[in-house]
Formats: sequence, C-alpha cells, structure tokens
Amino acid sequence: MYLIPADRVRDSGDIPNLHAYNANSNNFTIFESLNSFIVEINKNQITMIYAFLFMWMLFANTGAKNYPAPATKIAGYNLTKADNYWTLPDILKEISGIVSVDGSSVACVQDEKGTVFIYNFKNNKITSNIKFNDDGDYEDLALVNKTIYILKSDGNIYESASLSSDNEKARKTETKVPSEDNEGLCYDHVTKKLLIGCKGDIKNDKYKNKRAIYVFDQNKKSLSSKPFLVIDPKVIKKFLAEKNRNSGKNDEDDFDIDFRMSAIGIHPITKKIFVVCASDFLICVFNRDGVPENIELLDRKLFNKTEGIAFLPNGDVLFSNEGENGKPSLMRFNYKSKQ
Repeated sequence: MYLIPADRVRDSGDIPNLHAYNANSNNFTIFESLNSFIVEINKNQITMIYAFLFMWMLFANTGAKNYPAPATKIAGYNLTKADNYWTLPDILKEISGIVSVDGSSVACVQDEKGTVFIYNFKNNKITSNIKFNDDGDYEDLALVNKTIYILKSDGNIYESASLSSDNEKARKTETKVPSEDNEGLCYDHVTKKLLIGCKGDIKNDKYKNKRAIYVFDQNKKSLSSKPFLVIDPKVIKKFLAEKNRNSGKNDEDDFDIDFRMSAIGIHPITKKIFVVCASDFLICVFNRDGVPENIELLDRKLFNKTEGIAFLPNGDVLFSNEGENGKPSLMRFNYKSKQ
C-alpha cells in the first residue's frame, strides 16, 4: 500500500453542486411536498427523513466525472505553474521530442519531418536545422556526447554523427523492440545506454496488457532480452486510488488510465525515471527498481499534449506540447531539491 500524501486543493468544479442539483431537479419538489405531510411528525423523525433524502440525492449524483485536482508538487517541482513558458515557431507544431543541448538550447524533432531543430529558448528562435533522413514519424531523440540518436515510431533508431552534420544521412539501426508504436527515448547515465519507451502493446504474452521500457546498447547495437521496466496500468490505477482516497475517487476503476507513454527521461541528480503519458495527462516517477514513487494527474490546460521531456544539468525540467489546438509550446519548471 502506498501512503504518499495528496496535498491537493480541490477546484469548485470537482465536487457536485448540490444546491444547483436540488433546485433544478425533481428532487427539490420532494422536500416541498413532504413539508405538508410531516407537520405532525416529531422533530427526530423529521431529521431522519431529511437525512435519508439528502444521502439519496448525494449518491444519485455520483455518475458525474470527478477528477482530483491537478498536481501541486512532485519530486521537487511545482507543476501548477511554469517558471518559463515559450510559444514555439509554427514549424514545430508537431513537436514530439526534445533533449537538452546546453543551458540555453534544446534539440527538437517533430513527427512529420526528418529534421532536427536546434531551438534557443533564451533568444526564442530556431538557430539551426539538421536534415538527417527522409520525412517520417519521428518521436524522440537523445544526445550522447556529440552523437544524436532519433527514434522512429516503428522502433528504429537513426544515428547522426553530430549536431552540425547537416544533410548527412543518419545511420539506421533496427532495434527489434517488440512494439509497433514507440515514443520515448533517453540516455541513461547510470547504465550508459539508451532507453526506449514503448507506447504500444508488447508482443509477448508474458507482458500482456502491460507497458515496457527496454535498454538499447548504442555501441553494440543490441536490445536487452528483458525489459528494463515493466509497468502494469492496474498498478498505476491502484496507486492513484490510494493517493486520492479522500477525493471521492477511491477505487482503481474510477481512473480511466491506459498508460501510453509519450516521453521518458532520467533525472540528472536523483537518477529516477520520469514517464509522461500525454493522453492520460499523467506523469510518473519510478525508482531504479521500477517501483512507482509518485504519480500525478497533470493540469489539462497547461499540459494539453505533452510529447517531450528533457532535463537541464541542475535538475530543471522542460516539457514540450504539440500545437494540436493552438500553438506549440515549451515549459520550464525549476527544481527545488528540498520540496
């Protein structure tokens, strides 16, 4: 059982409006008609009847969606308000992955073009483009020393010698990752290898209905035979139910979580694994043993379609949003280790 506190403040929209419900439904007339019927009944009986009717109406309204409030803090971050927010150029409308280049720039990939874009967030502009392959569905990227690795949704990885070798076709490696849909890629400084996050189902009955992260040795060009991390959506739901047990959603079936990974990253200081699920508006933090330490539901307006995560050396985290219903964006949340 997880006993992580849920220090949340509920929005007014999260709880049923009982006054409006009573006034705009037939239930309100029940109280009025009963008044004439129970005039001669003693006060104790009146109290019992009103209490019964109140409880009946309360439970009759539980079919409405009742999401817990967004995250306030997670592993050193306040994710309710970005410390910096940048609107990205339109060419990055389909931005699907980011990686930190230095303290002022990120390399970006989008899922329609075979180009890496270097975006300087201090100057708020794209400083260079690196054409590495034909257009395709590219989902994420990782930087190892000066070599950049780009993940395609089919699991194949494209390796480019450096961030300056424009128009030099990247070398393709078939990773044989057992999933047809993959969106997460990052470099793990502990194992000194790449991690691939599988968004789709795993082609192995042993991991049926589960999600997985695999290790890919970029030097030997080989994939681990077993997953680095196996994630059961049922465990995630149970965790959330326990965490939000006082919010009115205290059963794992109350959480519609499919857990389709859209981005993964390794914290540079704690070495913990961060997993983002855009469609679930969810972020999870796992320790090195694969145990979930914190799971939060994200603000649906701020994290409207988060497909990228990257860390700066000091622990600050960057998230990128696709411009699905507007402009693409990049957000920075400062790291406070004592939170």
